[in-house]
Amino acid sequence: MIQIRPLSHDQSVPMDLLLLADPSTEKVLAYVQSGSCYVAFHKQDMIGVYVLTPLSQQTVEIMNVAVKESWQGRGIGKQLIRHAISEAKAAGFHTIEIGTGNSSIQQLALYQKCGFRMASIDHDFFLKHYDEPIYENGIQCMDMVRLSLVLQAD
Repeated sequence: MIQIRPLSHDQSVPMDLLLLADPSTEKVLAYVQSGSCYVAFHKQDMIGVYVLTPLSQQTVEIMNVAVKESWQGRGIGKQLIRHAISEAKAAGFHTIEIGTGNSSIQQLALYQKCGFRMASIDHDFFLKHYDEPIYENGIQCMDMVRLSLVLQAD
């Protein structure tokens, strides 16, 4: 059984997990500071993480979703996203957003399965904001695909 809870103050930020989804230590530390970090445990083993960061009073963003490699493909990512959606609703946000690379084929499918809809593309995002090229699935990650989900009707 998986338990998801906020990262406690006495726990260190799980950089090894967060860096699976974002290769920039500097960027990860910045959004962990401004957001809320949630971790997934199986018994005592930390197997997943996500960061939820408010963009405005109405909108919150899932900044990072990562699952320990040995646990990938078991639905943990979907549980983390559903938990983030639940937390965002409980906090009264209207919309939740998430962004991923154009080359992140599995993530794009997962987010849409969780109800997110494509909202926009930030062309050349990864070329402008990351020093080293990123490749996934044999594709260079260049554009940020932004997806959103309306949580509450006006």
